[in-house]
Amino acid sequence: MGPTLAGWLQAVALVGALALCYRPLGDYIAHLLTSAKHLRAERGLYKVVGVDAGADQRWPVYLRSVLAFSALSVLFLYGLIRLQTHLLLSLGVPEMEAHQAWNTAISFTTNTNWQSYSGESAMGHLVQMAGLAVQNFVSAAVGIAVVAALIRGFTRNRTDRVGNFWVDLTRIVLRLLLPISIVFALVLVASGVVQNFHGFEQVTTLGGGTQSVPGGPVASQEVIKLLGTNGGGFYNANSAHPFENPTGFTNLLEVFLLLVIAFALPRTFGKMVGDHRQGYAIVAVMGLFWVASAALITFFEHQHSGSALQAAGAAMEGKEQRFGVAASSLFAASTTLTSTGAVNSFHDSFTPLGGGLTVFDMMLGEIAPGGTGSGLYGMLILAIVAVFVAGLMVGRTPEYLGKKLGGREMKFASLYILTTPAIVLIGAGTAIALPGERAGMLNDGAHGFSEVLYAFTSAANNNGSAFAGITVNTTWYDTALGLAMVCGRFLPMVFVLALAGSLARQRPVPASAGTLPTHRPLFVGLLSGVVLIVVGLTYFPALALGPIAEGLH
Repeated sequence: MGPTLAGWLQAVALVGALALCYRPLGDYIAHLLTSAKHLRAERGLYKVVGVDAGADQRWPVYLRSVLAFSALSVLFLYGLIRLQTHLLLSLGVPEMEAHQAWNTAISFTTNTNWQSYSGESAMGHLVQMAGLAVQNFVSAAVGIAVVAALIRGFTRNRTDRVGNFWVDLTRIVLRLLLPISIVFALVLVASGVVQNFHGFEQVTTLGGGTQSVPGGPVASQEVIKLLGTNGGGFYNANSAHPFENPTGFTNLLEVFLLLVIAFALPRTFGKMVGDHRQGYAIVAVMGLFWVASAALITFFEHQHSGSALQAAGAAMEGKEQRFGVAASSLFAASTTLTSTGAVNSFHDSFTPLGGGLTVFDMMLGEIAPGGTGSGLYGMLILAIVAVFVAGLMVGRTPEYLGKKLGGREMKFASLYILTTPAIVLIGAGTAIALPGERAGMLNDGAHGFSEVLYAFTSAANNNGSAFAGITVNTTWYDTALGLAMVCGRFLPMVFVLALAGSLARQRPVPASAGTLPTHRPLFVGLLSGVVLIVVGLTYFPALALGPIAEGLH
């Protein structure tokens, strides 16, 4: 079987698996977010924590709950990392410096998983399990909880309540993320992914030398790293490491895991608002961008000008022979269009335009399908903007799902859209302007600028993947990227929850002949155009200085 045919078959199999899961998984998530029943384990947790499960919260209280929980998570993880030399299963790993520990704690709490360290040599097993893996669960649950609150803003009328954060968080972890993770962790173990408590084992290589090979509880962390669109690898090579991703089957399974919840959430949205067609329209836009990105990256990675690339038949630098161009490109598109950040190849070695597309995928806001929860609420914000634009065209007050979109709602949507680009461009511009930070770039010119741009784009969009080729374990970069992760995660949530509260207070507006149908192909095209024009063009000058300039060189 040729590599081209194998690539097509992988893509078809992946699309088929996602399509099969769309309805049952989306309906199940809608059920757990709307059910009035609480499991016995959940009632026990509520009693211990002191949560009134029957009391819905106003949006400011919901927001304070999100921020308080996240702040405590940062402090707990920071302390665990700093004290790991005194804990069980530390493997003799030295304590991490304060600035790097702070960056790491922020990274995993914000669902970013940016790693300025090598996992196998900087973290003991207890920190990996009780710290990083736990945050992979709860940070993913926070994103889904926030989009649940936004959907309730559309479904509720004349109220100031958008749900209970503690109930949403508990149900998402216990009923959704944990069961799926257990099942697929067993699948990965059966497929060759490592799962043990070994330390560093000395083995003899084929050449007769010795090598220190680290083991660990890898499979259990690998599943939630992908399912929760987190992305932090147990090993420095991430999903390019054979202990994390040993075969073509596990590679395809990992791509499926990082996409499945994000692609199912539009069904949840349609179910909760009472119109499945709305979910189909949203998922159609997500699917169009995902297919286009995967196809274009694959195309650019098959361009091979130069004798070495011609001999290889494609741009194979930085890619695993086990996977080849097609599987690497599919993984790259999927991980940057979600907020996963896991990699099975290194984007710094991609062709200029192929690597540029991975940056552009993140710049779109990671909405196709995006992170768990964050992708859907980002797309719904853009849908609101699309409806507003259509209303301006016909001179009518815009409405979306029976709610009027006035000045208050559009201010929240506009602030959401402007926040992340501001963080990215200010951060990248500052790094380039500082001589000491420019010295951290291992390349100069357009490619060096792309490395810095990628780093801040990844941090602000809570992706976590790295372009590589840049030294980021410095006090300045750890601090600056940490601030980018915090602001890029929580400022948009402020505007999303404020919008949810504003929508929930409205009384529904009945549809009329002048109401824009938001479930038809026309709206799909309009929303796609808004994504490209409103979001994509914001970054065009920066892209022109980096990957575009390098590609045209």
